Amino acid sequence: MKRNKGLAMMATVGLALALGACGSDSDDSASDGGSSSESQGKIGVILPDTKSSVRWESADRPALEAAFEEAGVEYDIQNAEGSADTMAQIADGMVASGVTVLAIVNLDSDSGAAIQEKAATQGVSTIDYDRLTLGGSAEYYVSFDNTKVGELQGQGLADCLGDEDANIIYLNGSPTDNNATLFSEGAHSVLDENSSYTNAGEQAVPDWDNDQAVTIFEQLYTQADGDVQGVYAANDGLGGSAISILEKNGAAGDVPVTGQDATVEGLQNILAGTQCMSVYKSATQEAEALAEVAIALAQGDEAETNGTTEDVDGGREVPSVLLDPVSITIDNVQDVIDDGGQTVEDVCAGEFAQLCEENGIS
Repeated sequence: MKRNKGLAMMATVGLALALGACGSDSDDSASDGGSSSESQGKIGVILPDTKSSVRWESADRPALEAAFEEAGVEYDIQNAEGSADTMAQIADGMVASGVTVLAIVNLDSDSGAAIQEKAATQGVSTIDYDRLTLGGSAEYYVSFDNTKVGELQGQGLADCLGDEDANIIYLNGSPTDNNATLFSEGAHSVLDENSSYTNAGEQAVPDWDNDQAVTIFEQLYTQADGDVQGVYAANDGLGGSAISILEKNGAAGDVPVTGQDATVEGLQNILAGTQCMSVYKSATQEAEALAEVAIALAQGDEAETNGTTEDVDGGREVPSVLLDPVSITIDNVQDVIDDGGQTVEDVCAGEFAQLCEENGIS
């Protein structure tokens, strides 16, 4: 079992640092910016891909850039595009360029741990961002309370199903992503307590691949003879995959589906009634938390944390900043827009304009 401990939540994670002025420059493969002060060091961030979720480029990158520029530190943000080899090459290049703090969103724990071990030999401090690297050596972990994410998903599905008998299909995230394990554990901790619910099929989706999710869900749905009343989908992308098969079988809107990330697609599906709920994790809040930890390391200081997370493979407790996720239903879609997570122009485009008006989204 993987578990989070000491999850007392910080209401906000601000940047209370008065640092120097900054400039910026960029090229086709990276975002670079900030000052060149040696005392502040240079911070590198490697995002995982552009396929598993739109959040990495549409939300995390701009939020990280804004946080680092506000703090006045030099930074380099790149994307591994789903390749562990590419991530390792990017990490080598960042270290060679003078990065003193390296944050990664690992593609799998083995490759992530290898990157961190190599960085440590060069005197580079490492941080796990969003996903914990099992067996790794990161000095800190910055993420959301991922078990709670799953609990919110499970409770959201339960709220949509009620206490009637229901067969549930579980479409879990990537088996190499520790977060996906925590999401599933959290969801099961809620749903398994209700004797009215039956597990009608469960499978993990390799690499969070939405195309594979379509095939996997259709197979599970067929094996259940279409006798499915609920779907646990670990994020909005997987939820959309499930919804496409439900639509094909004339069941979309009748079978509640969960999600995560409060993407444009996810929020639109909620408005359309084909998705029961999503989970919002503020990219701005997470980016600011990472920036604060990274800046402390760059300055040779200890970072403030609010808990620890167990690395069962490494046999250690990793000092952590763990933020609170928020459940999103038709009743509070506006909260995501108000927080800057999405724009009303994107969510309410085209055919969704009327649905937004009907639900008071502006």
